[in-house]
Amino acid sequence: MNSPATVPHRTPRRPEWAGRNYVLLTAATIVTNLGTHGALIATTWAVFDSGGDAGDVGLVAMARFLPLVLFLLIGGAVADRVPRHRVMVAANVLNCVSQAVFAALVLAGSAQIWQMMVLTALCGTGQAFFNPAAEGMLMASVTGEQASRAFAVYRMAMHGASIGGAALGGALVAFVGPGWVLLIDAVAFAVAGGLRAFLDVGGIPERAPGGGLFADLREGWHEFVGRPWLWSIVAQFSVVVGLIGAVESVYGPLVAKAELGGARPWGVALAAYGVGTLAGAFLMARWKPRRLLFVGTLCVFPIALPSAALAVPLDAAGLTAAMFVSGVAIEVFGVSWMTTMHQEIPEEKLSRVSAYDWFGSTALMPLTTALAGPAESAFGRSTALWGAAGLMVLVTALVLLVPDVRHMTRRPQVKAAAGREPSVAAAGAGSANPPTAAFLPAPPSADAEGAVRRDG
Repeated sequence: MNSPATVPHRTPRRPEWAGRNYVLLTAATIVTNLGTHGALIATTWAVFDSGGDAGDVGLVAMARFLPLVLFLLIGGAVADRVPRHRVMVAANVLNCVSQAVFAALVLAGSAQIWQMMVLTALCGTGQAFFNPAAEGMLMASVTGEQASRAFAVYRMAMHGASIGGAALGGALVAFVGPGWVLLIDAVAFAVAGGLRAFLDVGGIPERAPGGGLFADLREGWHEFVGRPWLWSIVAQFSVVVGLIGAVESVYGPLVAKAELGGARPWGVALAAYGVGTLAGAFLMARWKPRRLLFVGTLCVFPIALPSAALAVPLDAAGLTAAMFVSGVAIEVFGVSWMTTMHQEIPEEKLSRVSAYDWFGSTALMPLTTALAGPAESAFGRSTALWGAAGLMVLVTALVLLVPDVRHMTRRPQVKAAAGREPSVAAAGAGSANPPTAAFLPAPPSADAEGAVRRDG
């Protein structure tokens, strides 16, 4: 019989920072990303199978994107007024139903382009409400001291599921057809919604009654514009993300077809970018730079490398290397951005501020993508690509002129994770942190968020 002193210490099954909410959110994200990235491929092939062409593919994609932009701000305000997990579950239910109907129409062989547009628009609407709520919920689910590591591991899981979902989805589309892949996506949304229904919001402070939806939007706007580091980086990424969208959707495939021998080298380059995001997340799970925003912004410069590689153009190996480095860099920025948002934005305003972040970062994408063709005709493809790379470098250099970006530092966190007791309690926990509170005598820092909307 062992005495208390000789009882072996049991190693915890998961890290201290990985609380119940964090695990549920990560598991649900893995499930949805596996389904969604396969469904994106399936949607394209469903359009082709119905007799549509590339223009119809663009219409269906636009139908998903427009409501996402239109409803993002409202989604952020709603997510800060009602429990975020309810918004997430409701969005998952909407996505599940729309994808199930889409799958049924495709399997029956009766899907028409207008029906696909309506159903993908419903998916985009669901995402507009889901994204700000999910980001706010994730940031409220981790303790401050380990926030960077938690966000890095979360993004590692997210990107791994995205890569796996795209690969699996492509194979299944070829093997069983797009309808079944869309049905799998519907099931994935149902499973993820079930997981998110069990999120514990007991540790999140109850929202004080507000002055209505528009008053909440105004409050979120004042929070957004009152922080120079926030609006300047969002403005920067509005340009960067828009240019990346044009490069990846228009110029990349054209250069691959004309100079590199076809679609395969471009597919390998995109895969290398995905592997780079995993490597970057792995790096940030171990590295905690003190000057978060400064380090993150420096890592935006390499994002221009793929545009420059296509402008030369480099051979397939050079392009693949450029895409890999770009993937690593965007993840360093992404984790840094999320850590900064977690550190600087009051919990009760996270979703609204996140909605302005998402909105600003994606606002120019339709315009830049639409102008890619005319720019190539007017200036030539190589000149247009060099111009894109130069503009990314320019707006990133301008952001470094903002004092907050250069001087904000990582601070000991006081926010407690939702649904659990904080490991370190501090006076003022849960209160708003004014921007000036981030400045310490030593050099500053902050962190980033993701996809190529900061998520890669």
